[in-house]
Order: sequence, then structure tokens, then C-alpha cells
Amino acid sequence: MTTVALSTTLSRRIRLFVILGALSAMGPLSIDFYLPGLPELSDDLNASAAQAQLTLTACLAGLAVGQLLAGPLSDRLGRRRPLLIGLAGYTAASLACALSPTIYALVALRLAQGFAGAGAIVIARAIVRDLRSGAAAARLFSVLMLVTGLAPMLAPILGGQLLQVMSWRGLFVGLGVAGVFLLLGSISWLAETLPPAMRHGGSWGGTAHTFARLLQDRVFVGYALVLGLAFAQMFAYIAGSPFVLENVYGVSPQVFAVIFGVNALGIVALSQLNGLLVGRVGLTRLFEVGLALGTVGGVTLLTVVLVGGIGLAGILPCLFVIVSSMGLMIPNATALALSGYDPQVAGSASALLGVLQFALGAVVAPLVGVAGVESAVPMAVVMATLGLSACAAFLLTRHPSHAVS
Repeated sequence: MTTVALSTTLSRRIRLFVILGALSAMGPLSIDFYLPGLPELSDDLNASAAQAQLTLTACLAGLAVGQLLAGPLSDRLGRRRPLLIGLAGYTAASLACALSPTIYALVALRLAQGFAGAGAIVIARAIVRDLRSGAAAARLFSVLMLVTGLAPMLAPILGGQLLQVMSWRGLFVGLGVAGVFLLLGSISWLAETLPPAMRHGGSWGGTAHTFARLLQDRVFVGYALVLGLAFAQMFAYIAGSPFVLENVYGVSPQVFAVIFGVNALGIVALSQLNGLLVGRVGLTRLFEVGLALGTVGGVTLLTVVLVGGIGLAGILPCLFVIVSSMGLMIPNATALALSGYDPQVAGSASALLGVLQFALGAVVAPLVGVAGVESAVPMAVVMATLGLSACAAFLLTRHPSHAVS
């Protein structure tokens, strides 16, 4: 192969990694970018903290339900067409959010925004399964998390800085602009990865049968449930930390954005370490280490908060450990859950994974604010409970003979 051909192949791979990583980051981008402005949004729309957190819940619910539609559609129609339609809808919904006159209008539009953006997440995972399986898929997911991890790391920092020159509404305009770039990038860089011969072309009844078969698979359900509970733990942090850190501990939106970014950097670091170690240590073992970190971090956080007197010096390390653990859990749990299925049903399997992740997150997000935001205790209780629940779910559903190298 000539030098020019090698250069072209490398360039295509880099473009593929970048666009898939950016598409996978749609969830974090939609949630994290406006987090520093959540208290301001609450004041401007005369909404309580719990009502403001409903904008998170609505987006998460949209991301969950949207994947149920986008995943099976991508198995039937191919990956590219549903993806482009979803990105166009996401752009329009994001711009509409900036014009919301009331908190209820914003909640409705955030639901639409999440629904439209769901296709990007589920189809990106399905494309990875089209191209890789097993440990190779885990390595690719780890590489994608290098890009995906930049979203929660940089989005709140950028959002916090932009709040100095614009209101929270401008942040949603920014999300609309991001949608335009993702749409153009997908049109230019992303080819179809599921040829017509490999599409199942079945009815919605067949899709329901596929979902039923997936739900009867103990291994798949186990990893999906554990990953969903771990995601819910992180969403409790996402929903509660702006109010806890800014209102309880007096952190500015700009400093909060830096703290949030440092925690996200932990995800990136562990995901890249995962990519280096997965061939030698194995997917299952690395997943178990990530699960243990999230569980211990949650319990320690609750202990620190209840004991009191330590303040941010005790809370911030716990949050860092909890968030960083996702760098080991996400790539390995996703690869393990999808490893037993062919590309023809990868979209449907990916959709069920996403539904559990975002549906549990949607339920948990408002719980953090229901008991008030004058203390860190509600957030800590929810996060510790979810960490322990994820660990218990894994122990109850794992199959001792299941291991993927």
C-alpha cells in the first residue's frame, strides 16, 4: 500500500472516530452545557429548583424514548438516514428552547430536543457494533470516550464563561449551532455501515419480538441494568451538583464549571487506560473495578456529608471517583452487553441499553431537588443508594461462565 493510500486511510479513521465520538457526546452536551446557568434559569422563569431540574428530566426522557424509535429504524433503514433526520430535528428544538417563555414550555421543548438527539447516541453505538465486536469494540468505545469525555469536561466550562456575556438562552442557541456542525459533519464524513443485505426489514411486530428476546437474556439485562443504575448515579450528580456546590458551598458558576471539567477529565483518563489494559486484563475485570469505584465513592460521599465538618475537601474527591468510574464501566459494559448479537439487531440492543440509562436518569434527576437544595444530604443519599443498587444488580444477574476477552 502506498504512502498516499495509508495517509488517506488514517485520515478517514480519524474522521470516523471524531464524528462518532461527537455523536456519542450528544447526551452530555445537551445536559452539561447549560448546567452552570441552571440557577439563573430557575430565577428568570420563576421556577423552583425541582422545576428547573425537570428540564433535565425531560431531556433524559426524550433521549430514552427516542432511542426506542431510532435504534430499530436504523436496523431497518440503515444508519445514515435516521441519523440525519434526528440531527436536523435536534437543531430546530435547541433553537426553540432559547425562546421558551415559561418553565413548562422549556420542559416540553427539552423533551423534543432529547427525542430528536437520541438517534445520534444509539446509532453511534450501533455503528461501532457494525465495525467491531468483543475486546476490539471495547477499545473503539474507549477511543470514542476520548472525544466524548471532552463534552462534559469543556461544555460546562464554556457555558460558564459564556454566561458572563449572555443569558442562559444564549446557551441553547449554542446547542443549535453544535447541531448544525454535527449534521454537516455526518453528511460529509459518515458513510453507511449497514448495507441493505444486512438490514432485517421486518415489521414493528418483529422489532417487539427482538426486544422481548433481548429482555429474556440474563447477561444482556444484567449489564444494561447495572449501566443504567450507574448512569442514574451520575445524573444525580449532574442534577444536584450545581445547586449543592453553588448554593450550599458558595462556588461561582465559573469555578463550578472547572470542578465539573476536572471530574470529566477523570472519565477520559480511565477510558484511555481501559483501552490500553483491556487486551491483557479483560472486559469483565475492568468493568468490575469501575463498578467497585462507583459504589465505594457513593458510600464514602454519604459518610462524609453525614459526618460534616469536612466540606468541599471531603466531597470533591468522592465526586471525582464516582464520575471517573464511568470511564471503565461504559466501554466494557456496552461491549459485553452487545457482544452476543449480530449487527442486524445492534440498533435495537443499543436502544434498550440507552433507554435504561436515560430513563433511570430521568426518574432520579428530580429526586435530588425534591428534599430541597439547602444541604448535600439528598444528593449524597441518592448517589450512595444507586451505587449500592448497581453493585447488587450485578451480583444478582451475572453468569459465572460469561466472560469476553
